[in-house]
Amino acid sequence: MLFVGDDWAEGHHDVELVDETGSRVAVRRFAEGLAGVTALHGLIADHLPEPGPDLNPGTPNVVVGIETDRGPWVAALVAAGYQVFAINPMQVARYRERHSTSGAKSDAADAHLLAEIVRLDRAHHRPIAGDSPDAEAIKLVARAHQTMIWDRSRAVLRLRAALREFFPAALDVFVDLDAPDTLELLGKAPDPDSAARLSRATIAAALTRARRKDVATKAERIREMLRTPQLRQPAAVQAAYAVIVAGDVRLIGQLNDQIGELAQVVGEHFGRHRDADIYLNQPGLGTILGARVLAEFGDDPHRFIDAKGRKNYAGTSPITRASGTRRVVLARYARNRRLADAVHQWAFCVMRGSPGARNYYTAMRARGIGHQAAIRQLSNRLVGILHGCLKTGTPYNEHTAWDHHNQAVA
Repeated sequence: MLFVGDDWAEGHHDVELVDETGSRVAVRRFAEGLAGVTALHGLIADHLPEPGPDLNPGTPNVVVGIETDRGPWVAALVAAGYQVFAINPMQVARYRERHSTSGAKSDAADAHLLAEIVRLDRAHHRPIAGDSPDAEAIKLVARAHQTMIWDRSRAVLRLRAALREFFPAALDVFVDLDAPDTLELLGKAPDPDSAARLSRATIAAALTRARRKDVATKAERIREMLRTPQLRQPAAVQAAYAVIVAGDVRLIGQLNDQIGELAQVVGEHFGRHRDADIYLNQPGLGTILGARVLAEFGDDPHRFIDAKGRKNYAGTSPITRASGTRRVVLARYARNRRLADAVHQWAFCVMRGSPGARNYYTAMRARGIGHQAAIRQLSNRLVGILHGCLKTGTPYNEHTAWDHHNQAVA
């Protein structure tokens, strides 16, 4: 077998090849892109030993260690039939200390470390999952959609902070700062003076376009609140804040539009996936949340050997720290942040659609378990149920999922 360490940078890759004994076979630097990966394939072919009689024909005889699982370079390595391991940079840093305590570091030395990791310790690392192109596409659009939602939340917080400094009445009038009627009115009147001049008809028109109920009453109330005397900043400061508010309003409006468009794209990709029905059959999972969960778990049927592995990856299973007579069980915080966020939301939503899940959560709380801990236990159970449905290809069944668990808890 041949072991390859690939320390990647934006423009180049430092590569080292070692054999099964750890002897250095070749060291090269390749440019990023088609020419570079073609030259790498050629180098590997020149030094690849003939497969021995004991080697299983299905076993890859080239093993690659690299600190990323994304990008066309990694896709080319996987497509070539190599077994590729995405090594966490933190693990590489800890492994570096095994070889040297001086703190010295170089790209070539990191390539050597990666080759040694996959030569000696690959059994303790996870190879890159063989997800389908459909699952990869869902991951891209689902992550982009979620990132835009996070960006909008940050923009709303900036807008709220600006209004608090010079126009606090707006925070009393407009509860949802990303709502379409709020954005329309703040766009037309981003400061107290212009807001006080808004007519009842203008406010009512914005509320009507946002499909609000009892428009006349709400328009009059908003008009009165905006005309209430309040503390003011100096004119120059107020004008500067008004520019900031107008910019944030336009940004949030654009993000709202893009989030809506991306949500449609996420739904289209998710609906075409072979496992979409199984995910949508789970109580508490809709199109967007189901797409996020599928995107982060992937669809490689061999990635998770059992439900425990899937729970560990989701970060729902606890970790135990034991030393001598001291034993502590803690929540798992080293996890996939996006997946943990999706599963956490799932646990909240499922209690409205599954009596079994609600009873399970209630039983946890009755035993004195805190809210967050109970949500984590519920999330852990949901991931296990999903694993069983995916493994067997069967839809969710409320009785199978919860009856025995609720009896055991009781």
